[in-house]
Amino acid sequence: MSIEKRIFDSPDSLTEQTAGALREMIIGGEFAPGHRLSEAQLAERLDVSRNTLREVFRLLTREGLLQHKPNRGVFVAVPSMASILDIYRIRRLIEIPALSGAWPRHEAVARMRQAVERAQTLAAAGDWRGVGSANMDFHGAIIALTDSPRLLIFFTQIAAELRLAFGLLDNPELLHQPFIARNRTIVDRLEQGHGTAAATLLQDYLMESERVVLAAFARRA
Repeated sequence: MSIEKRIFDSPDSLTEQTAGALREMIIGGEFAPGHRLSEAQLAERLDVSRNTLREVFRLLTREGLLQHKPNRGVFVAVPSMASILDIYRIRRLIEIPALSGAWPRHEAVARMRQAVERAQTLAAAGDWRGVGSANMDFHGAIIALTDSPRLLIFFTQIAAELRLAFGLLDNPELLHQPFIARNRTIVDRLEQGHGTAAATLLQDYLMESERVVLAAFARRA
């Protein structure tokens, strides 16, 4: 079913629905930073008109996910060092308190566990892009612990920018492989009722992840 047909079943506008689909593609790691987007191919793939797609491009450009270069086209944005630092600062402000105050039997804890198990399966198959997506689901589940729809919407945008930062690494295994076991330990602590201990583990985790991404940025620069 095309996006245009689904609009009658959703309060969101066609532009918002299409922007959400393209944003999910970015979160899924389908486009690397700096990738030039083909208007014709995307319009056909998303089953929308080029006019609608141009509105989507403008919307995601305002969000910092895309960049328009005159006479060259629309490109997936390349994160700056300032944006990477800001993303991790926001993550620490939201995710750490979410863990420390979490109820161990919250339904989102089961989602965290499922994300870890999926990451392990994908890692064994060598699908590191898939591992990255499972990792994003893991952190999305941490946000879900807050029971705040607004934070979940906000994190969706942050997740897309974060995936672009991950795209700076030539070898995604370098980033994702060490954190699979850490994610499992965090869930273990949370299920045991030790939310504060889980939050402490996450704080160290985020600091190390930030260092890896910044190092990749420095090499690219």
